[in-house]
Amino acid sequence: MKIEKPNFHVVTGGPGAGKTTLIEALSARGFGSVEEAGRRIIREQARTGGNATHDGDRLAFRALMLTHAIDAYHAAKGMQRPVFFDRGLPDLVGYSRLIGAEVPPRLEEAVARHRYNGTVFIAPPWAEIYGNDAERKQDFAEAAATHDAIRAAYQKAGYTLAELPKASVEVRVRFVLARIGVQAERRAR
Repeated sequence: MKIEKPNFHVVTGGPGAGKTTLIEALSARGFGSVEEAGRRIIREQARTGGNATHDGDRLAFRALMLTHAIDAYHAAKGMQRPVFFDRGLPDLVGYSRLIGAEVPPRLEEAVARHRYNGTVFIAPPWAEIYGNDAERKQDFAEAAATHDAIRAAYQKAGYTLAELPKASVEVRVRFVLARIGVQAERRAR
């Protein structure tokens, strides 16, 4: 059964396309936000000497991201105001395809059961702002391939994609808020 959470908004796309910066700006305006599981896991693995990363055991990395994503979804269930997720469960289907792995039944079931707002915001690959950091080590070509795999996964899962403009953070914030029906100057309650 598909139960859609209309106040659960996903911002997705390839790495380095400005998703996290946009979500931080929305959070600063008082909206709920959910951190990207992958970055949190990479930090945890580095701290503990683990190998469940994109550059290590990719299947273990995906399994940890799945657990974190489901936990985050359930943790946000009580929120009535808009909540912005830095990636959603269908991202893991795209990730599976990107790394050449089969999509496990548990992941397929999670995507079907844990639904977000029907419109998902997707950040296009944007070479001018792309950069690496301690957790993002992919090159731009892999970032673009990730975007394509994720786009296909959301479309297959029945979501409508709203492409974010390649513009300033403030323009992106106004774009998102207009699409969800919230005035830019109003703060979330």
